[in-house]
Amino acid sequence: MRQQGRKGIPIFTSQLTATLSVAMVLLLLGLIALLGIGAHTVTDGIRSSVGFDVVLSDSVKTSEVNALKQVLTSSPYALSVAYRSSDDAMARWQQDTGEDLMEVLGVNPFNGEIEVKVRPQYAATDSLALIIKPVAKMAGVKKVTVNARMIDDVNRNLRAVFVVLGVVTLILLVISLALINNTVHLDIYSRRFLIHTMTLVGATGAFIRRPFLVSNVISGLIAGLIADMILAGGIVAIGSGDPVISSLVTWNEVAVVLAGVVLAGMLICLVASVFSTNRYLYASYDDMFK
Repeated sequence: MRQQGRKGIPIFTSQLTATLSVAMVLLLLGLIALLGIGAHTVTDGIRSSVGFDVVLSDSVKTSEVNALKQVLTSSPYALSVAYRSSDDAMARWQQDTGEDLMEVLGVNPFNGEIEVKVRPQYAATDSLALIIKPVAKMAGVKKVTVNARMIDDVNRNLRAVFVVLGVVTLILLVISLALINNTVHLDIYSRRFLIHTMTLVGATGAFIRRPFLVSNVISGLIAGLIADMILAGGIVAIGSGDPVISSLVTWNEVAVVLAGVVLAGMLICLVASVFSTNRYLYASYDDMFK
């Protein structure tokens, strides 16, 4: 009994080390996923500030303004629609510059405007061009203004950021998968002579694989749960300290990531254990030392 206990200690230690190692890698994968969701939220927030201004004519009627606002509000591309009268425009000018144009010019040079913010998927110059064309022909519209250069700069910078994040994510993902595979392989490597002995006494491949597959799937499950607890604790801690950062990722999205981390741990450990077990299942005795 003592001998079995002594032999069980290294195996338990090996499995514990492998589980903790996989948990750390899964933690990294979870962080990557959460950062990706947060970056997407920030991107949508930036693109949600993109839109156009509908400058109204001097002789526009109140009924035309209301009809125009209703059409714009009900359109699929509109995220928000805000009306600003000529007096509101004058007040904003005075607030920003400190100048009173009424005293200088004697008249209010501003026209009423309707500010339209578009949904993120429409925040591109080609999409806005198609939107603006019919709007400019509506009754009571003098012109439609849009800062196309600003939109192009925003989209160009966002694309560059996402390319960099994509490359970094891909590299980290490959490294993570390789680390998990090596961790599982080392765990099975420590028991390769047991596999070889079982083949010598006539055990089938399925019989030999089963305990290793079950053991590693359970290890992947435990590792995923450990990673989830660390991630959830970190999110709660960050959320209590900085609500703005915590608002970048919803709890529904967090739940999806946490579930994905557990499933990824189980699946990757299962696949890695299949390949590692097969390697020693059909290996000769001499190959046990390689």
